Amino acid sequence: MAERTIGVIMNGVTGRMGTNQHLIRSILAIRAQGGVRCSNGDTIMPDPILVGRSAERVRTLATAHQIARWSTDLAGCLADPANVIYFDAQTTAQRVSSLTAAIAAGKHVYCEKPISESVSAALELARLARAAGVKHGVVQDKLFLPGMLKLKRLIDSGFFGRILSVRGEFGYWVFEGDLQPGQRPSWNYRKEDGGGIIVDMLCHWRYVLDNLFGGVRAVSCLGATHIPQRIDEQGHAYAASADDAAYATFELADGVIAQINSSWAVRVYRDELFVLQVDGTHGSAVAGLRECRVQHRVATPRPVWNPDIANPIAFRSGWQDVPDNGTFDNAFKVQWEAFLRHVAGDGPFRWDFLEAARGVQLAELGLRSWAERRWIDVPELDIAGA
Repeated sequence: MAERTIGVIMNGVTGRMGTNQHLIRSILAIRAQGGVRCSNGDTIMPDPILVGRSAERVRTLATAHQIARWSTDLAGCLADPANVIYFDAQTTAQRVSSLTAAIAAGKHVYCEKPISESVSAALELARLARAAGVKHGVVQDKLFLPGMLKLKRLIDSGFFGRILSVRGEFGYWVFEGDLQPGQRPSWNYRKEDGGGIIVDMLCHWRYVLDNLFGGVRAVSCLGATHIPQRIDEQGHAYAASADDAAYATFELADGVIAQINSSWAVRVYRDELFVLQVDGTHGSAVAGLRECRVQHRVATPRPVWNPDIANPIAFRSGWQDVPDNGTFDNAFKVQWEAFLRHVAGDGPFRWDFLEAARGVQLAELGLRSWAERRWIDVPELDIAGA
């Protein structure tokens, strides 16, 4: 058994998601557990180097977590043969040029989503990576959440019978910045900086729907900018030019209909920030980030519409919890481990840049549907762009 050290360039991880999920709960957690074990018994040990435009922010983050390597010189990091993987968690608008440079330098590339602002750019990245012979992957974190894993277990068992429909609610109230500071970066609400919930979230819904329920065949999407003005990190008011809510309906393979609302302007009255209800001929389930509850056809109550009396049925009491039946690790960490094994030649990695392009494609078509106020078919996508 041997240990292989792999240098990982981590660009843009000074933000909340990059710091918490990718650095602390993934790469540093992997290091703390002694690396990633391969099937032959060898161990992969990631060696991160933090990269960013602000020396102060990058140095502060590195010092806080006892990380020896940090830099503001991306080109220099890419030139170092010890750095094998390039990871990108920058804003979407900055991503394509950095990924292109990393591919040209012969680095394996792993990326947050959306991978780009357009499907043409996403496909070009996929073509470049394939031509360079480097391994490439995109974060698909929601597939590895406990609630979604339990839902997948139900689907694989045939619990639902024939799945009829999927209904999703995602989001929460992001403060405008006057009463309380906003809990998301201001660029998310400026279209010119790559913001917008359609671009952000339809990439997620593409891989969730494709992998759990069947390929997306068509989309109808209505966006909205409910909060037209917000306050940025410096206390300055700015026009919110990007959509902060999306109301989308999807036609899936086998006639399944999915509806998912996404909003940064909604107050939560549900058990989790993301809830997905699946209804089938034999049973239904409600899954969140961590929990999943089911109701089988034989346990379904018989309601009768009567607004003149108090509701006699406690509907929530008729649902059962799906047990964990195991230990669920952090969703981002699980996928990082899979990608590290893939780079080491120890197994495939399904979620490549072509999958990333499919997510961008759905977001692009969602924006087009909104603009044209109609249903849009979702064509098959391949590396050639067809």
